[in-house]
Amino acid sequence: MAGDDIGIVVIGRNEGKRLIDCLGSIPIDASCVTYVDSGSTDDSLQAASRFGVSTVDLTGPYTAARARNEGFAALKKRRPHLRFVQFIDGDCRLDPRWLDMATDFIKQRDDVAIVCGRRRECDPSSSVYNRLCDIEWDTPVGEASWCGGDLLVRADAFAQVHGFNAQLIAGEEPELCLRLREAGWRIWRLDADMTYHDAAIRRFSQWWVRTVRGGYAMAEVSKLHWRSPVGIWRLELFRAILFGGLLPGLICAAALIQPLAVAALLLYIAQVCRIGIVRQPHAAEPWAYAAFVTLAKFAEFQGVVKFYWRQLRHRPIELIEYK
Repeated sequence: MAGDDIGIVVIGRNEGKRLIDCLGSIPIDASCVTYVDSGSTDDSLQAASRFGVSTVDLTGPYTAARARNEGFAALKKRRPHLRFVQFIDGDCRLDPRWLDMATDFIKQRDDVAIVCGRRRECDPSSSVYNRLCDIEWDTPVGEASWCGGDLLVRADAFAQVHGFNAQLIAGEEPELCLRLREAGWRIWRLDADMTYHDAAIRRFSQWWVRTVRGGYAMAEVSKLHWRSPVGIWRLELFRAILFGGLLPGLICAAALIQPLAVAALLLYIAQVCRIGIVRQPHAAEPWAYAAFVTLAKFAEFQGVVKFYWRQLRHRPIELIEYK
């Protein structure tokens, strides 16, 4: 690939060996790669320098969105005629075939701003939480509403909407996709492997914090774009508030008057059964998935409350980290 055609932005924070594996998987010249570090206390910057890639050492406040924007700006400064940028998180490895397939596709579709593929979990068998991540990333092929953090973007389209919203601590990729779609661009998911991710989630507490962060993102992005005709996460936000907060609160209040009202908690068991039965014929881990999707509503509601509590107190940006 021509250096002026494509560049790569890698972002990371204390990724250790995962970052080394990530940089080692990149199939283009190191001069076309920028690594952006968000306050690592390990040797991430030194490791990136050993690969010969340019580096950007950020100072706080840190967000993945800001890191990607800074990486994009650094690439464009060195290569002003850059047409496409591949963003990849430092805990992922790039599939060696991906860049060729993605650039071939996006060059043929002038209406497409972002191309993404299948992100796979490196070791889904190591924990139920890693398996859940792998299921989460198995998104439908074709035109999409949004994508995750690994993506190939058309540089002109990215610049047109002023990149990621650097103030978001999560959900910045769907929010970018929303603004691109409002501007008339399309997002496309190819039927191809793109990256291999190391979630490294071994404990329930890590899964819980990650899910809280998801609820926080739903609340923040929904608030930003509540009136948008292509808005996202409205239904998901409603479900998190209803099943994670309002319904349990009503059941507890009713139980103070009539103890038998606690039997209404069986609604959650019924929900697990419904989801498990629907998924069972054609999906892996149907019952684990059903149980955690139902439980996730409580963590998501906590994230919603966390967002609005921060808003009320006018608190500064604060990362929600699960690793």
